[in-house]
Amino acid sequence: MPRTRRIVPDNSVNHVLNRGNRRQVIFRKPADFDVFFNLLSEAQYHVPMRIIGVCLMPNHFHLVLWPQEGRSLSAYMKWLMNAHLRRYQMHYALTGTGHVYQGRFKNFIVQSDAHFYSAVRYVEGNPLRAKLVTSARDWQWSSLHRNQTPNRSSYLSEWPLPRPDNWEGYVNTGIPPDELAALRLSARRGSPYGGEHWTQSTVVRHGLESTVRLPGRDQKKKVTATISAFE
Repeated sequence: MPRTRRIVPDNSVNHVLNRGNRRQVIFRKPADFDVFFNLLSEAQYHVPMRIIGVCLMPNHFHLVLWPQEGRSLSAYMKWLMNAHLRRYQMHYALTGTGHVYQGRFKNFIVQSDAHFYSAVRYVEGNPLRAKLVTSARDWQWSSLHRNQTPNRSSYLSEWPLPRPDNWEGYVNTGIPPDELAALRLSARRGSPYGGEHWTQSTVVRHGLESTVRLPGRDQKKKVTATISAFE
């Protein structure tokens, strides 16, 4: 079965994620997390990329990337994933033993309005939802924590929108259930995340109808009806 063509508009914010194969743990110790952060920075020398948000969890990762050219997203992620896989397999003597990740990374476009804040909160709030910490800032392997470190500028970029003064408190308040469901749906299907009209126009403009189309008989429903269902 052919792969679905990845569509990334120029200058678009994207939520990018991938998981360990069969949800296996990838980051087993602090050094594993640190290696991935170093590679995020190293990859920028090969493919320029604005990194907005990061959260590494034991068996998956989330990134918020803002490429100037859409094609840069795949190029950046290809370098990053290949470099990480090589180092990971060599370190743990796993070369030739099977897949580390479940497959290709997933991504979905995020509207640069209130939905942008929601997506970054979702990423940086992951360890809080997983009950790994009592405050999201305490998770060392996220941009919320690393924004406070001296070498922040080595891999993190300015946001496309102003960063709220009360951002840490906003992340710690958690995400409402309907908002969380919409974000998870976008992550699962690769559908744009934003307001109804923006989502509809983005789907049509970039040929993303398959990301909001339901299977079977429901596949013939209008895109607008599908969008309304998850907004």
